[in-house]
Amino acid sequence: MTSTADPTAGKPGGASSANDAAAAVSAPAITLPGAGARELRLDLFRGMALWLIFVDHLPTNILTWFTIRNYGFSDATEIFIFISGYTAAFVYGRAMLEAGFVVATARILRRVWQIYVAHVFLFTIFLAEISYVATRFENPLYSEEMGIMDFLKQPDVTIVQALLLRFRPVNMDVLPLYIVLMLFLPIVLWLMKWRPDVSLGLSVLLYALTWQFDWHLSAYPNGFWAFNPFAWQLLFVFGAWCALGGAARMSRILSSPVTMWICIAYLAAAFFVTLTWHVPQLGYLMPRRIEKWMYPITKTDLDVLRFAHFLALAALTVRFLPRDWSGLKSRWLRPLILCGQHSLEIFCLGVFLAFAGHFVLAEVSGGAVMHALVSLAGILIMWGMAALISWYKHSADKGASRTPGTRGNADMAGGSI
Repeated sequence: MTSTADPTAGKPGGASSANDAAAAVSAPAITLPGAGARELRLDLFRGMALWLIFVDHLPTNILTWFTIRNYGFSDATEIFIFISGYTAAFVYGRAMLEAGFVVATARILRRVWQIYVAHVFLFTIFLAEISYVATRFENPLYSEEMGIMDFLKQPDVTIVQALLLRFRPVNMDVLPLYIVLMLFLPIVLWLMKWRPDVSLGLSVLLYALTWQFDWHLSAYPNGFWAFNPFAWQLLFVFGAWCALGGAARMSRILSSPVTMWICIAYLAAAFFVTLTWHVPQLGYLMPRRIEKWMYPITKTDLDVLRFAHFLALAALTVRFLPRDWSGLKSRWLRPLILCGQHSLEIFCLGVFLAFAGHFVLAEVSGGAVMHALVSLAGILIMWGMAALISWYKHSADKGASRTPGTRGNADMAGGSI
C-alpha cells in the first residue's frame, strides 16, 4: 500500500492557506447582511416618500411647503428610487447567491410582471376616474390637465401605446421607470456578484454617455419619458451597490467629520438657491456666472446637482439615524413604516387620491383649510389601507404557519416596491 505525501504538509499553515486562498478567489465580491430584524429605516423613508409624492401631486397648498423639493434640488422621487434599488438588490441578490442566476432572474421577472399588471390596472382606473369627472361635470379641462386628450381622440392607438409604456397620464411616470430598471436588475446583480465597484463604474459611464449623446426613450404622442431610465439607473444601481456591501465599505468616509461638514455646506447652498426661486427679490444675490453654469437643473435626466443633493441627505441620515434607533418602534412613526412596507399598493392608491383631491379643490373650494383637509384625508386613507393590508397579510401568515409544509418568506430589508 502506497501513500501520497501532501506537498504542503510540512509547511506551517500550508494546506489551510492554500484552501483559504482558493476560497477567496472563488467567493463572490458582494456581501449581504445576515437575516435579522427588519430594516425599519428603509420602510420609514419609503413611506415618507410616498406621502411626499402624494402631497406634491396635489395643487400647491400649505402642506406642499413641508415637502423637501422646496428646500433643495432633489425630492421624494430620489428617495423612492434609491430605496427601491437597495431593497431589490437585497432580496434578489440573496437569491442570486443562493439559487443562481436563472432562479433569481425568474423571480425578478415575476416581480416585474406584478408591477406591470399593477401599472395597467392603475392606468385603467385612473382613466375611468378622469373621464367620469370630466363628463359628469362637463369640464374637459380635467382631461387636458391629466394628459388623456389623446386617449379620448384615439383610444385604440393610445391603449396599445400605454401597454408599451409610451403613453402615460400625469403622475404615472414612476412605475414605468421602475419596470425598466427591474428588467435589467439580473444583469446588474450578475455583474455585482463578482465586481461590484466595476458595475457601479459602468453605471456612472452610462449616465455620462446619456448626457453626452442625449440618449432617451420617446413617449407617445410626442416628447420623452419624464424620468429617463438611462440616467435614473445610476441612482437605482447605487442603491443596489450600497445594499451589496458598498455602504459598509464607505462607513469610514460617512463617519468622517469632513464628510459631514461638506454635506451640510452643500445642503445650505442648495437651500439658498431654492430660496431665490420662491423669493425673487433675492435673485440679485446669485452670481450670473453660477446661474448660467447651474441651470437648468433637470429632473428628467437626474441632474448631477440633484444626485449630489440626495447623497448629502443620505449621508447625514445614516450618520444621525442609526439602525437601532429606538424611535423606529414609536407608534408615531408606525403609519409611515406601514405605508413603506406596502409601497406598491400605497403608491397606486396615492395616484388615485391625488386626482380626487385635485377634483375636490377645483369643484368645492380651493381655500387653505380645504387644502389642508384634503391632504390630511389622503394621508389618513393611505395609512388606513396600509394597516388593512398589514392586518390581512399577518392573518394569512398565521394561517400558513399552521399548515404543514408552508413557510413564510419575510423580507428583512423592507421589501421591494
